[in-house]
This record gives sequence, structure tokens and C-alpha cells, in this order.
Amino acid sequence: MAVTMNDVARVAGVSLKTVSNVLNDYEFIRPATKQRVQDAIAELGYEANLTARSLRSGKTSMLGLVLSDLSAPYYAELAAKLMKAASRHGYRVLVEQSDADPSVELGTLQGTFRQLTDGLLFTPLAIEADQIAARSGTKPVVLLGEHIVDPRFDLVTMKNEEAAAALTAHLLAAGRRRIAVIGARPDESAGSAGLRLNGYRKALEEAGMAFDAGLVAPAEWRRDAGAAAVAGLLDAGVEFDAVFGLNDVLALGALHELLIRGVAVPSEVAVAGFDDIDEARFASPSLTTVSPGMDEIAERSIGLLLDRLAGRETAKAGIHVAAGFELKIRESAP
Repeated sequence: MAVTMNDVARVAGVSLKTVSNVLNDYEFIRPATKQRVQDAIAELGYEANLTARSLRSGKTSMLGLVLSDLSAPYYAELAAKLMKAASRHGYRVLVEQSDADPSVELGTLQGTFRQLTDGLLFTPLAIEADQIAARSGTKPVVLLGEHIVDPRFDLVTMKNEEAAAALTAHLLAAGRRRIAVIGARPDESAGSAGLRLNGYRKALEEAGMAFDAGLVAPAEWRRDAGAAAVAGLLDAGVEFDAVFGLNDVLALGALHELLIRGVAVPSEVAVAGFDDIDEARFASPSLTTVSPGMDEIAERSIGLLLDRLAGRETAKAGIHVAAGFELKIRESAP
């Protein structure tokens, strides 16, 4: 027979209301009373009915996280940091992979996923701001990334343009004059690729150097695509003395292709990336890259979402936060 709250109350020698208060983390409970209830719960093996409790309170102590691709190292590492940050505040995180599918992204704003979570951390890639506004309801939403920058929504992002400009300036200061960029998307100006390419162009302009479209290679943000992009430049006879991968996996793919082609890194060609994923430190040679403040992104986004939930943040307009960044200068581009 299942153990009930009444059983816990009887063993602990307290009222049913006191047991309920302990289970719901009510703060004004004497430590000794709380300990008696917790001891009774452990002794009896009581398991709370979380579904019923959430229906009564309207809260689940769960946050939703929607990312496009959990196999991408940056997203995987960010998800882990978000989960740890949420856990420190007593929340767990329910993760949904959208695959940049508009039907999946829209589905997370309504229905079961939304009902199971108190608030949402969302990286939309396939839908637009008006679609989110029409479906987000009353529960708070914090957007991550650069696809949608809209005053109606809270947003936590990174300084893509400034960081890319700083990395390009580092390569120029090291004497590199023909810096190939891989991973650009010609039709994108506001997303990560577009902003990072803008930063690259600004650094060239500030150095008095002309932008050469022949050094820009479009590619999907994967290792094999990074390798293929560099192979295409080499096969076409394009001269370059540095490669800037717009994310680390592109740069790592490029690094692999250069090494198997017998191109010395960094003496002949320097290689740099963006994101500072764990693998960047352990590549051979280790990868120079941008650390885009992933810890800060996790802490600020969780904090903002919980402030909205608790009513500590009441601003009607969306709050926009851009995390700081740091250049990680390593062996591939000293």
C-alpha cells in the first residue's frame, strides 16, 4: 500500500499542513520540525506526487530549454552549464531539440512541454518574433542567441561582432595579411555568422586593409565542412596565411585538412576559431579562439528567467544582456 502524507504526518508527530509546507519548501518552519518530517519521509520511503502538487501550486520547478542541435559541442556545453545554474536555484531543466524545425519550435511554446515547465530558455532559428509573441502566453521566456533581437523579449547573447573583430585584430597584429574566413553565410547579416563576418570586416577596415571576398568560404558549421572549405581554397590556388573559422568545429576541421596536406600550423598558416569548446584546448596544436562568456550566459539567463518568475524583475520591455568575451591565445595562432 502506498505511503501517504498522512502517514508521514503521523510518524513525524506533526499536522498534514506542516508536511505540505516542508514538501513545498515553505521558509518559516523550525529546523527541528523540518528535520522530523524529512526523517519520516526517509523512514517511510514517501514519494511526493509531483504532478498533483504542480496542479495545486501552478508550479513545476522545471525550466524548459530549446536548442537546435545537442550534438553541436557549443550547445551541449551550454546546456550542461544551464542545468548546473538552474540546479543551484532548486530547478531542473527539461530539454527539447528542435533541429531548427519550425513545427517543433512552435510546439514548445504551447502544449505539454510548456505545461511541464515554469519558464522557457529558447534558441529560435526557424520562427520569428511575432510567432513567439502570439504563442508564448503568460509564462516567461528568455531568448538565447542572435536570431531574434526584439524589444518585447528578454535576451541573453554574446558580443559576436566585437569578439570577431578582436580575434581578427590579433591575427593582423601577428603579421597575417590574408585571413581566410570559413563558415560565412552570404544571405545572413544579423545571425552569428553575419555578425562575426561583420566584425572581421571592421577589423580589416580599421587596419586599412581591403576586404577580399575571395577569402570568404561559405560552409555549414561542421568539422567536415570546415575541412572541405579549406580544401577548396587550397585546390583553387587561393593564397592565405591564416584561417578564421566562425566556430571552433569549423576551425578544427580546417586544422585537420591543413595538417594532412602538409601545411605547417602556425608557421605557414595560423588557425583560429570561436566558442572555446573543450576540444579546442586539447587539439594539436591547441586552438586559438574566442571564449564568449558561456558561464556568464548561463548564469544571466537563468537569473533573468527566475527573476521574472518570482516577480523580482517587473520591467515590461525586454532586458537584453550581452556577455563579455576573452581571447584564448594558443599554439595554432600565437
